[in-house]
Amino acid sequence: MSLACVYSRARLGLSSPLVTVEVHISNGLPAFSIVGLPETSVKESKDRVRSALINCGYEFPAKRITVNLAPADLPKEGGRFDLPIAMGILAASQQLPAQDLADYEFAGELALSGELRPIIGEIPMTLACQESGRTLVIPEQNAEKSQWVNAEKVIAINHLQQLFPHFARQQTLPFFEPKKPVKVAPQSCLDMADVIGQPLAKRALEIAASGSHNLLFVGPPGTGKTMLASRLSGILPKMSQQEAIETAAIQSISQCDIDERTWSIRPFRSPHHTSTAAALIGGGSTPSPGEVSLSHHGVLFLDELPEFDRKVLDVLREPLESGEVTISRANHKQTFPAKFQLVAAMNPSPTGFYNDKRSTPEQTLRYLNRLSGPFLDRIDIQIEVARLPRGIWANEQQSEESSATIRLRVLNCRKLQLSRQKKPNAHLSSSEVRQFCALTVEDNEFLELAVEKLGLSTRAHHKILKIARTLADMEGASDIAHSHLIEALSYRAMDRILRHLTEGIAV
Repeated sequence: MSLACVYSRARLGLSSPLVTVEVHISNGLPAFSIVGLPETSVKESKDRVRSALINCGYEFPAKRITVNLAPADLPKEGGRFDLPIAMGILAASQQLPAQDLADYEFAGELALSGELRPIIGEIPMTLACQESGRTLVIPEQNAEKSQWVNAEKVIAINHLQQLFPHFARQQTLPFFEPKKPVKVAPQSCLDMADVIGQPLAKRALEIAASGSHNLLFVGPPGTGKTMLASRLSGILPKMSQQEAIETAAIQSISQCDIDERTWSIRPFRSPHHTSTAAALIGGGSTPSPGEVSLSHHGVLFLDELPEFDRKVLDVLREPLESGEVTISRANHKQTFPAKFQLVAAMNPSPTGFYNDKRSTPEQTLRYLNRLSGPFLDRIDIQIEVARLPRGIWANEQQSEESSATIRLRVLNCRKLQLSRQKKPNAHLSSSEVRQFCALTVEDNEFLELAVEKLGLSTRAHHKILKIARTLADMEGASDIAHSHLIEALSYRAMDRILRHLTEGIAV
């Protein structure tokens, strides 16, 4: 038999399309060619495969070898095709029985000695292989992560020579099983009890966690904005199994180091303010995920918000609404999930303080205008964080609520929302807002009047209703009360600051 077919999979965003590796050996001058739109890393596999086969004691055919990676219009990259190409050559040259190859898929980069090295994107590949019903053969380092998705038919190897006894039916390789159960790390080592004072900011943080609302802290330096934001993950509910798999899949194709003890904990990403739009959204000739996708089902924290370039912040507007990012290129486009919770922190002026007389109202307004109105409109809760009052440090006996205590209340609130509408309040659609956030006639007139006086948009109107719904859920109330509306309207700090500045300048 001079023709052999071996199955593998390519890496295309979060998908893992099937690739058929066809190997044909024919008479003629010795040659080794790979066709099927291979990139440089795939073309270089010729030398790795040749050396690996020879060093493992196999014969490398001194004939014309043609390897076709089908479909031909799908780009192939990385060293994952080394192992299937080697298996195809062994089967086509009749050095390896080929009757069982159709039931397997292979992926792995070969060292010159025949040892296997890990690849990128093992989780999407494992999921796709399990759907096809085939058995996946991958390096041992990748097999450990594949078990996170409860894969049943995975064989882990660390050397090419392990496969011959298996396919010769001399010694069957067992399916991979984790060596020992792994203890999941605590939800977060940062505790809300470490934050002294700031009851209003803590209240806003609990509301944001309860309803998955976006949050903005505005205040002078040293008031605990970053400290509060970094503790949001510790009061959020744990991810479901499906959410954890989606998050791990994104990390696996991004060459991120994934800790087996923390892979099921919600991600917390904090990019620097010098980050580009491509770093946040994703990009590249072969599109890869950005910070918003790496924050999927987690928290994206933007500290020193006005220091980000305005155009960079504006690219967040679409994923904040849709929960996904589509990156288009000339020949193809990729869509990555980006359902994250945005938490941001900023100073109220370029000098950091309100009334230090170091900046004029015009300079402060110019500084705040780095944030576009449409971007601010997508942030549900905007809260001012004041400086700590005098004498608060003298009371050493004061005790603050721990993250565990707050998290119990958040869990109860989330359960109520999921039982009622199958999603957090922040993700309600317009029709669902009308259904689940109904008001009395008097409260509806009150809200419309407030929205008109404050000059708010329809989006802000809906966000106020969603926050009021969350406040009602936190109290276990079935209907939104007038007090809930008043509190929801109070979380519009940037509207008050900008209106105060513009009125002062006009005067």
